Amino acid sequence: MTGLFITFEGGEGCGKSTQIAALKARLEAMGKTVVQTREPGGTPLGESVRNLLQHDDAGQGMSPEAELLLFAASRAQHVRELVAPAIAEGQIVLCDRFLDSTTVYQGVARAIDSKKVDTINQFAIGDTKPDLTILIDLSPEIGLARVHARSDGKLDRMEKEAIEFFQAVRQGYL
Repeated sequence: MTGLFITFEGGEGCGKSTQIAALKARLEAMGKTVVQTREPGGTPLGESVRNLLQHDDAGQGMSPEAELLLFAASRAQHVRELVAPAIAEGQIVLCDRFLDSTTVYQGVARAIDSKKVDTINQFAIGDTKPDLTILIDLSPEIGLARVHARSDGKLDRMEKEAIEFFQAVRQGYL
């Protein structure tokens, strides 16, 4: 029995987590087994990488290349430890961010060559690809206003980027 892998993409504050929670509740009400996860994160290693990327002082001043490789390391572990086994067991995996986030955040917004990003992503995921990716589009200005409203002034490293960064992210998605 093969499961289903659905990823949700979009800029900061666009509502990915809200939509994932709603879909999860609906699928579970239908008797489906659902795994809700996120990137970076989803595993103990992934959550440690997430903390480094977003909150740890050691992540300040991180090069775009190091950032890309850390996201890929988290993804490789996530796919091997959680995503692929859940799909193999027939479960539905709902993931907040996946390949497309790396393509636009590191490839487009951080200006890393797309072929390098694709090669690293492919190495990290092997044959595990989403069955469906849902893109939620929202202007960066509105998304960041939502982030600021819920953060109590405690923004993560990515959320502190200039508006131009998020405009590039949005264009990368579209």
